[in-house]
Amino acid sequence: MTLDATDARTGLPADIAAGEAAVQGRAPQGVGPLGAGALGIGPLSVGPLGEPFDGIERIAVLRGGGLGDLLFAMGAIQSLRAAYPNARITLLGTPMHAALLKDRPNTVDEVVVLPIAKGVRDAPGQVEDEAEVERFVERMRAERFDLALQLHGGGRFSNPFLLRLGARHTVGTRTPDAAPLERSMTYIYYQHEMLRALEVVGLAGVAPAVLEPRLTATERERADTVQHVDGDARGLVLIHPGATDPRRRWPAASFAEVAARLAADGAQVIVVGDASDEANATEIVRLARAAASETDAGRITSLAGRLSLGELVGLVSHADVLLGNDSGPRHLAQAVGAATVGIYWFGNVVNAGPLGRARQRAHLSWTTHCPVCGVDCTQVGWSAERCEHDDSFVADVPAGAVYDDVAELTATSLLLRGR
Repeated sequence: MTLDATDARTGLPADIAAGEAAVQGRAPQGVGPLGAGALGIGPLSVGPLGEPFDGIERIAVLRGGGLGDLLFAMGAIQSLRAAYPNARITLLGTPMHAALLKDRPNTVDEVVVLPIAKGVRDAPGQVEDEAEVERFVERMRAERFDLALQLHGGGRFSNPFLLRLGARHTVGTRTPDAAPLERSMTYIYYQHEMLRALEVVGLAGVAPAVLEPRLTATERERADTVQHVDGDARGLVLIHPGATDPRRRWPAASFAEVAARLAADGAQVIVVGDASDEANATEIVRLARAAASETDAGRITSLAGRLSLGELVGLVSHADVLLGNDSGPRHLAQAVGAATVGIYWFGNVVNAGPLGRARQRAHLSWTTHCPVCGVDCTQVGWSAERCEHDDSFVADVPAGAVYDDVAELTATSLLLRGR
């Protein structure tokens, strides 16, 4: 924590200690105690709660990255909305974030797309234009943000970027080499990303309104995708075989084995993904159909590369279960309300696994060394040096156990829907 004075009684930084004392009797600005107040211990929190800031009318949240990165931050953003209900919340994000959140209820008021800037928004084949960055900064300074939060990693690049925006108050995480903010906590790699974001907003007096994000599919999204759903099938299971890091990808043959068994149960199976997943999706469908009867094979199809992000949200809202790697679409499916079964390398489940198990299952690989060269793969941090091999770290996750969970969750979903 980066605050100057400490409280003599608690040993906490003075501002945080004041917040802890304050919330014993009241929750910060509209957040209820979530049951904990009845015990006299204040509202639920991840880490200590800071004193809420006064006069907050405009909030900026910095969170670049991919789909999953945004969803990790959404619980904190939705908690900010509850704690500062009269404030306008601006997400400084990516074009993908803007597409997902446009007209989406209970999220943010606007998304402003970040410029290409090292460590803040990186894009293959694009380089930082300092003049463009400066224009962006000047435009954001004109917004006169009261509070700016950095939910974008350890802060080496993102903290200086955030400070340039000129907000009255700044909150976030930092590694030892990162610029300090008004209130900050130490960035330690192995922490669940959703809980990290909630702990950060807690420094601004925000108690969790939700632990995991919730997103609602629009009626248009649902209507646009119902054409893909076989109403006579025994449930709809989506398979997403992609992941940014190829080492997190389960083999096509394993997905195909599960798909064929689900089709034999009468389920409809659709493989989804973006254009980069098309070849893998085609292989999964080919293998699954080869193992299935002629009738069952017709229930296994691919829409990889054919759906917009909004259409993916709509299709997920119709699905009973999504099976996938540790990737954005798995996190999206959970947020929209589908049950999920995820394939995880054990280190990733610490940072990105689902918190519950009633409708979310995680199957872990305990690989600790590269399957090709044997180098240790447990180095801490996304930027840690790695070998050049992209062989799967999760290939040893057994398909039979995965099928069992998908089948169970599909059956449960059908019961809940009266089918």
